[in-house]
Amino acid sequence: MALLYERICAHVLEQLRRGALRPGDRVPSEMELAAQFEVSRITSKRALEVLREAGLVERVRGKGTFVVRRLPDLTDLTVPLRPSRRREARSIALIVPDMSEAYGLDLLNAIEERSAEYGAHLVVRRTHGRQTDEEKAVDSLVSAVDGLIVFPVHGDFYNASLLRQVLDGFPVVLVDRHLSGIPVAAVHTDNVAAARALTTRLLEQGHEHIAFVSPPPVNTSSIEDRLEGFRTAFGEQGQPYELTDLRSTLPGSTTTESVRADMATIRAFRDRRPEVTAYFACEYNLARMVDRALGDRVVACFDSPGDSIGGPPYLHVRQNQTEMGRRAVDLLLALLRGEEVPNLSYVPFELIDPET
Repeated sequence: MALLYERICAHVLEQLRRGALRPGDRVPSEMELAAQFEVSRITSKRALEVLREAGLVERVRGKGTFVVRRLPDLTDLTVPLRPSRRREARSIALIVPDMSEAYGLDLLNAIEERSAEYGAHLVVRRTHGRQTDEEKAVDSLVSAVDGLIVFPVHGDFYNASLLRQVLDGFPVVLVDRHLSGIPVAAVHTDNVAAARALTTRLLEQGHEHIAFVSPPPVNTSSIEDRLEGFRTAFGEQGQPYELTDLRSTLPGSTTTESVRADMATIRAFRDRRPEVTAYFACEYNLARMVDRALGDRVVACFDSPGDSIGGPPYLHVRQNQTEMGRRAVDLLLALLRGEEVPNLSYVPFELIDPET
């Protein structure tokens, strides 16, 4: 199915072939095309930019868009149109919930360094885990940058603004998470395989009763996938448990009251399930909370910086944030060159014991 902006491109290309539009003719404006095709102005702007990159039109500031004086051969041109020359991003934006040494800082550093290698200007916008702020960031940045790298917020619903840009064909690459069923490039750890490997290690250590601990997983692909990997690790061996309603470690939700409430929930779970000897936390800060609340249980998690931030190390999955960041920039620049990229790109992970 053609993307919305591709319908506009196909229409203009047909007009050129029929001679309805000739060299030097004015092309309908963003507003006119948006009204004609019943799409957003962002979509019509994207179409005109693609036509410009394909060498079919030129945009004159303050005057409008015009068919170029010397058209290329239209015979073999097809939609989607490809750029007439190699073009790198002038500027890209990174939208993230937040960042810390526990997770996110290495990702940011890698994206910044890779962008600099390509001479691309990087804009960073934090959303503090709020979907409304993420929507505002997307809406404000699409008209100012060439493409977006987005670390989606945790949430029960997908970001409508982000979905609209993806469906309109704006260049977007997701990091750390993917949108299930949505055709958008995403680069992240194979969370199913990583969680299965970590759970299997706990089973091999002799833990027969293991609990998975997380915030609500709905529509947060990284947690959904880790929960799936946890579940699939159990065959005839062991017994899985789940505690997935903790919220205090979510960006913007950490308060004294929320932490106390979650620790009370963890202790109440322990009292109901005293047979559980190991807890698999979906991320490091939650692992520290479980450790503080219980103190006498084995804790494992994703991403454990341990001594580097003054906290205890745990058996953990180490994600390759550097490779994730580099690959995200590479994918976005490939999209901006008009190349096809895979929807899912996995980066390697390691299992790290606390003693190593």
